[in-house]
Amino acid sequence: MRLILNRIFLIFSTFAALVGLFFLGWILFTLCVKGLSGLSLDVFTKDLINGGLRNVIVGQMMMSGVATMIGIPVGILAGIYLQEYGGNSKTTEFIRDLSDVMMSAPSIVVGTFVYAIVVVPTGHTTGWAGVLALFILMVPIIVRTTDDMLKLVPIELREAGIAIGASKYHVTMNIVVRYAKAGILTGILLAFARVVGETAPLIYTSGSSEFWSTDLTDTFPSLTVSIYNLATMPDDNLVQLGWTGAFLLTAMVLIINLLGRYSGKKKRS
Repeated sequence: MRLILNRIFLIFSTFAALVGLFFLGWILFTLCVKGLSGLSLDVFTKDLINGGLRNVIVGQMMMSGVATMIGIPVGILAGIYLQEYGGNSKTTEFIRDLSDVMMSAPSIVVGTFVYAIVVVPTGHTTGWAGVLALFILMVPIIVRTTDDMLKLVPIELREAGIAIGASKYHVTMNIVVRYAKAGILTGILLAFARVVGETAPLIYTSGSSEFWSTDLTDTFPSLTVSIYNLATMPDDNLVQLGWTGAFLLTAMVLIINLLGRYSGKKKRS
């Protein structure tokens, strides 16, 4: 009876996996066919106002890059505190629970929050508001990854550092963090891959512009929001441009995720 049940569950599990792979392959195939058909040099050399995506690609990378530069030190230092200095205090457990909750929070909720505290008082969308929204989404992932990676460092390494007279700071930074750096890098890449493809929080915070801009204090060009807007346009050429942008964004996120998995695999080996 157990063998029969095992085979039944195996069949259903295999079927469910095949169904998921089928729809995933269908989506990727459609995206590649429609996205590649509109790919040209103009996409990278012209701005959205002229039928290209240069300004929105640069804008998306700028906001994600600034959020990452701010989020990396904050997330890593918070993760170090939780694992190396916080102990098992109630404050530490509260921060861990809060980090887990923020990781699962819908991005549109974060966008609405930033909209209420930044956009409404200033009266208009800005690139800095978008950076803040992406920062809030990114930090919990880096915190949790850093915390987990440092937890995997053998206690013997810490004891060896202390035994030779090294301070807590030097043991943490020169031994513990260095040992876990590959895993921390993986978390950073995965966090960046998540925020670089976010649309919902940027609709409320940064908006999107058809013109070239590097001024984060004004409405800022965004690839994800532009894809959303282009998909609703009545012009077939603009819809095609949206497909091309979606293909480029998917390829970008896929490459970053593969890099993250490769670095994690290299660490395990």
